[in-house]
Amino acid sequence: MSYNKIKLLYGFNASKTKSIADLDLATVRKYRVFLSDRENPRGQTLKRVTQNYYVIALRSFLRFLIKNDFKTLEPSKIDLPKTESRSLKVLDKDQVGRMTIQCDTSREQGLRDRAILELLFSTGLRVSELVKLNREQMNLDRREFGVIGKGGRARVVFISDHAASSIKLYLDKREDIYKPLFIRYSGAVSDDNRGERMRLTSRSVERLVKKYVRAARLPVDATVHTLRHSFATDLLINGADLRSVQEMLGHKNISTTQIYTHITNRQLKEVHKSFHSGNK
Repeated sequence: MSYNKIKLLYGFNASKTKSIADLDLATVRKYRVFLSDRENPRGQTLKRVTQNYYVIALRSFLRFLIKNDFKTLEPSKIDLPKTESRSLKVLDKDQVGRMTIQCDTSREQGLRDRAILELLFSTGLRVSELVKLNREQMNLDRREFGVIGKGGRARVVFISDHAASSIKLYLDKREDIYKPLFIRYSGAVSDDNRGERMRLTSRSVERLVKKYVRAARLPVDATVHTLRHSFATDLLINGADLRSVQEMLGHKNISTTQIYTHITNRQLKEVHKSFHSGNK
């Protein structure tokens, strides 16, 4: 709950109701109009998603009040404004390949970078999951390993042949005994045999991906999460069912996975246009 967002509500509501118990849907509607007209410090009207945050803060505040035995408006009665669905950025296999060939595999760091890019595209791992990986987790012969994802949910992750080969080349080159699968190559060397202080950070992986996107001159401003989107989209375009993709991504609800159907529907439209007899 944001204090500043609740403070704004109090400023708006000061002359509207005598107490929080008097808050009603009519006042909430006026508050929404107030938000839609409000400007940010740059003199721009608030974006729809920002207006959403204020309404979410209001609902959280009302839940807090009810939990503490205050009588007020039921938060479930306040609907969130609809926001425009975001278009997902994705890369195809060839574009990921253009990134991996930029890695200088004559150096250990370049082998690491290629292994990271291949693994992200092969598994759809979140960056937080990737940086927690340890060498002992990897079963390159079986092409699989286990991770604990969001909400403590465990899942099995499968590795492509390309990714397994890249990881093996990287690990074969390493002479250290550090526990982390991916380590940093800058800064002070740790004297800790377990190598926790050598573990690559999420921020470093994000910078690494950006670096290779620029080097490959890709038309998409891709991020680590773009590779996760690309993994899911690649599976669906090639015939995987939504439930299987949900499990591989570690999504709790299939509604989260359904965002990828917008992209695959566009792909199906192109197939229909190219092959349906009515289009010839």
